[in-house]
Amino acid sequence: MTTALWAVGLVIVSSFLNAFGAILLKKGSGKFNSNLIGQIKNLPLIVGLGFYGTGGILYIFALRAGELSTLYPFVALSFVWVSILSNKFLKERMSLLKWIGVGFILFGVSLIGFGI
Repeated sequence: MTTALWAVGLVIVSSFLNAFGAILLKKGSGKFNSNLIGQIKNLPLIVGLGFYGTGGILYIFALRAGELSTLYPFVALSFVWVSILSNKFLKERMSLLKWIGVGFILFGVSLIGFGI
């Protein structure tokens, strides 16, 4: 089985949705408590879960059209997206070593991408 290019694109979109979901879960975690019914009003938490769910469904569709060994490494892009989004939306600082790690992830994923 070969991997369709659209499946790779779908996994990349899925990884972005999952990363954005993680950012929203982080924002919603500040309002999280043991009152589970009250969490329905915790909009960042609910929307973050929605992003995770949507990303998961897209990932399943992508898996139908490609090889797991080709598609799964693209999931690592979520680490790149989280680094960028947490810097922008959560004002978290990125050290030089973290940016070097992001560079290694991008390098590794690009090697997989060129091998399609």
